[in-house]
Amino acid sequence: MDKISGKLTVFFEEPFWVGVFERVSDGKLSVCKVTFGAEPKEQEVLDFILRHYGDLKFSPTVEAKTKQTADNPKRRQRDAKEQLKSLGIGTKSQQALAMQREEMKTERRQISKEEKEAEKQRRFDLKQQKRKEKHKGH
Repeated sequence: MDKISGKLTVFFEEPFWVGVFERVSDGKLSVCKVTFGAEPKEQEVLDFILRHYGDLKFSPTVEAKTKQTADNPKRRQRDAKEQLKSLGIGTKSQQALAMQREEMKTERRQISKEEKEAEKQRRFDLKQQKRKEKHKGH
């Protein structure tokens, strides 16, 4: 049976509050970055997760090592305190976000290139149509 784990880190990155969703499944990490704006309250974060988690666009997967954690509640509490002390996100997550940015950039370039070619073709067709109309009566 496959194990999927998720993690949300909310931190302040000038000038906005940012949330980073990390999802690990089958030893592969994928990440999504969300900008909240003002400091979100716990209820707002929970509401966001419940309403918009399915709409998030995660980055391509990156190989990640996962370590087995104990189910001991005291251990979990210590780990939570340790994570609160550390700021920001991990390097694997940053790599995944960089990959996502590059992927979106190439996608944007492809779309804009197609739009430019369509506009060029439309102008050419319009020019041809005007030329034909000029010679229609003669």
